[in-house]
Amino acid sequence: MAQVIITINRREYAISCENGEEIHIMKLGRLLDDRAKSLISALGQINENQLLAMVGLLIADELTELKKAQTPAPIPQTEPTDLTALDNELAADIDSLNEAIKSVATKIKSV
Repeated sequence: MAQVIITINRREYAISCENGEEIHIMKLGRLLDDRAKSLISALGQINENQLLAMVGLLIADELTELKKAQTPAPIPQTEPTDLTALDNELAADIDSLNEAIKSVATKIKSV
C-alpha cells in the first residue's frame, strides 16, 4: 500500500492508497486545495473542519448536477389507441409517397 501527502489550505494530510494510484490521489488533493482556496478568497479564513465540509458539499453538489444531466428523460407512456392512430397516419403517408414515386417513374418513362 502506498502513501501520499496532499496539502489542503497549507495543511498536509497523509493519505494511503493502492500502489499506482498516487498521482490520481495527488490530483484529487490539488482539486480540493483549489476549491478551498476559492472559498477562502470569497469568505476569508474559516475553521478547517468547516472549510473541508464546505468543499465536500460543493463537490457533492457538482456531482449531483452531473448525474442529473446524464439521466435520460423518462419515455412518455403512449396509449395503444394513440399507437394505432399513429400507425394509420404513417400508412397513409407511405401510400402517398408510393403514389408520388409512381407518378415520377411514369414521367421519367415518358421522356
